[in-house]
Amino acid sequence: MNTKQEKLEAFGRLLDIMDDLREKCPWDQKQTLESLRHLTLEETYELSDAILQNDLQEIKKELGDVLLHLVFYAKIGSEKESFDIADVINSLNEKLIFRHPHIYGDTTVKDEEEVKQNWEKLKLKEGNKSILGGVPKSLPSLVKAYRIQDKVKGIGFEFHDAEDAWKKVDEEIKEFHAETDLDKKEQELGDVFFSLINYARISGINPDSALERTNLKFISRFQKMEQLATEADLKLGEMTLEEMDILWEKAKKVLNENK
Repeated sequence: MNTKQEKLEAFGRLLDIMDDLREKCPWDQKQTLESLRHLTLEETYELSDAILQNDLQEIKKELGDVLLHLVFYAKIGSEKESFDIADVINSLNEKLIFRHPHIYGDTTVKDEEEVKQNWEKLKLKEGNKSILGGVPKSLPSLVKAYRIQDKVKGIGFEFHDAEDAWKKVDEEIKEFHAETDLDKKEQELGDVFFSLINYARISGINPDSALERTNLKFISRFQKMEQLATEADLKLGEMTLEEMDILWEKAKKVLNENK
């Protein structure tokens, strides 16, 4: 692997390239903080896909794309005479030191959980008015629910264990089934989802990763089913559900899946 000096030289080269692009490339010259935003989100999701696929070479590539965006934002910030990449990094360094008093101070912790609890308490000392103040409003709903639950856990607002959390899931499902008004039923379904996410989190399962793995599995199976139908000169839209289910099971066997 590269030495620390080589890493610093590579980062310096990236900064030089960013300067060149901003000065000479018509596309890069036009970009603003706002115009880059949706592209950054796209790159982040592409990194997420690579991580789920455990494709290390693709992860390396996507990390580069995300890093480019971070440097780009800092470059624009410097042009506005607001901040530059050194300000960004120094601010991060100071925050990390402040939030890790068990490393850079005299605080002692017994485990990971206590570290997370201290982290949330220190954020309040930094001026945050609410434990939930740092949860981005634009997060996807499933991820947002997980972050909300994880943050309030930091101050002890948490079920004792996964079994207690599952009791809440059962309770919410019963309330969902008992409701007949469509609007209220939607609210109850939201409660079911929220409690399921909570149960998964307490059980050590990331619900977003779990759901995405199921999405990918379904896509793989369905596309295999389409292929099998084509090979048999069949059209899925003209088949009964029972006939399609036979192909579905065959697709699972072809893909060596049992469930």
